[in-house]
Amino acid sequence: MLNLNFSATAELNVLCIGAHCDDIEIGCGGSLLELQARFPRAFFHWAVFSGDAVRTPETQGAAQRIHGSGARHSVEVAQFRGSYFPYDGAAIKDQFEAVKGRISPNLILTHHLNDRHQDHRLLAELTWNTFRNHLVLEYEIPKYEGDFGHPNLYLPLTREQVERKVAMLWDCFPSQHGRPWFTQDLFLAHLRLRGMECNAPSGFAEAFHARKLVI
Repeated sequence: MLNLNFSATAELNVLCIGAHCDDIEIGCGGSLLELQARFPRAFFHWAVFSGDAVRTPETQGAAQRIHGSGARHSVEVAQFRGSYFPYDGAAIKDQFEAVKGRISPNLILTHHLNDRHQDHRLLAELTWNTFRNHLVLEYEIPKYEGDFGHPNLYLPLTREQVERKVAMLWDCFPSQHGRPWFTQDLFLAHLRLRGMECNAPSGFAEAFHARKLVI
């Protein structure tokens, strides 16, 4: 587990796991902006498991918007078929083991274990199966299934961070503009709801499920 250290000089290695291009950005893009500002020496590695010729550059551009032009972040996008992850489970588990062999994170941001999307849920399960001594925070993705739960960890965001996150999502993912759920007001509503729940000064926050914490 991560021994929490709030020093700005802390060597923080963050692993961000997403099933699809835009999952990380939707689920914890604002928190990544805050962590980038709070820990300028941190390294952020993105492991995305489903991408293609259109969507991979979108998520690479979004990561660039969040972390800047420095070299302390990387984006790795695999080519597993979206919505079919459970049927490729062995190969995806092998990919997890490969990531574990290259990266030694002390903070992992991943999907919620109770997410009803099969791809999201499998990655959450493999996160806990693969990384046994790490601080794991599970982010949320709004979707048709209505599977929002009751998060127990909140990260308040500033109004500027909220605006940057929403603009990044809209600007970086034009391929998703035709989807009825992919709207700026939905992203704002999600952030506002969680901000209300934690009494955030700005009124906005992101939320996570933290199952195990050692402080």
